[in-house]
Amino acid sequence: MAEHLSQSELDYPFKLLEYFNGFRVSKMIFSACELGVFDLLLKSQDALSAQHVAQELGTSVDGMERLLDALVGIEILEVERADGTALYSSTDVANLYLAKGSAKSLHDMIIYRSQTVYPLWNNLADAIREGRNQYEKTFGLPSAHFFQAIYRSEEEMLKFMGIMSCHWVLDGHDVVTAFDLSRFQKVVDLGGCTGALANEMARAYPASSVTVFDLPEVVEAAQKHFKQEDSGVTFQSGDFFSGEIPSADLYVLARVIHDWPEEKCLALLKKIYESCKPGGGVLLVEALLFENRRGPIMAQIFSLNMLVQTQGRERTPSEYTHMLNKSGFRNVQVCRTGKSYDAILAVR
Repeated sequence: MAEHLSQSELDYPFKLLEYFNGFRVSKMIFSACELGVFDLLLKSQDALSAQHVAQELGTSVDGMERLLDALVGIEILEVERADGTALYSSTDVANLYLAKGSAKSLHDMIIYRSQTVYPLWNNLADAIREGRNQYEKTFGLPSAHFFQAIYRSEEEMLKFMGIMSCHWVLDGHDVVTAFDLSRFQKVVDLGGCTGALANEMARAYPASSVTVFDLPEVVEAAQKHFKQEDSGVTFQSGDFFSGEIPSADLYVLARVIHDWPEEKCLALLKKIYESCKPGGGVLLVEALLFENRRGPIMAQIFSLNMLVQTQGRERTPSEYTHMLNKSGFRNVQVCRTGKSYDAILAVR
């Protein structure tokens, strides 16, 4: 490893120290979102003092001033001085992605990572030692049925559903247009949660019918708590592991296969193959590892998260191809989007 480092990095470990502080940077952003800093600054017509922000949000002035300064330091906020007072305002990036009211808000993703993923990662070393998720140690919940842990209350289920929607705000269009899917007239998004990805599919292929298939409680929550666009997407309740799945020309499995060990993935893929019409296919949406194991770092971090939180892992294109072929699918195509999630299309 040392031969790849510059002499300056060997003399003083700037990069390592940056990595060491990564969790602190994350928690700064998480805390600002939880406190409502970005929402307040977005609504304000003027830059605000730390005292004003603290008063509005019910915090100490000293603590808020330190937080705002640190957010300026990582270039998420801006600051100017007027008559000796520091006045803070949001950057365009903060307004677009961090304020709760923005059309592209990642607020739900941040809250989930702060309140659920962050505590789980505190037990990462135990997850590596034991080879299993850490719900029991972190939250006192059985680890064998991790979706029961994820959906342990309506509040927690809504948090999880919120983060799923956030992913498709960023990556939805790219993954549904990675291939020309216009020939598939009937599309079923298995485990489609809030319908956010299904809406992207419907917009990209208006001639196709798109159905979200998910657990009854998820479908009910999606229709009750998440805004449904006028895209023609329909919802159907069921369990794709234990029950029947609707017939379709194309099945979408987005961030589903990575949750499970290979034997369970194969059982699901074989079930889909048997339900798939001739000439139909399956679209997998996952974060793909490189075959040489050298990255992408985001996918490698996601794979560790699958260890901490589920029973699955991220995989390479060849590993997905092997599972698809073993399930009966052929003509596997892989598209790396350059974003967080990639696409794999296989045809019966």
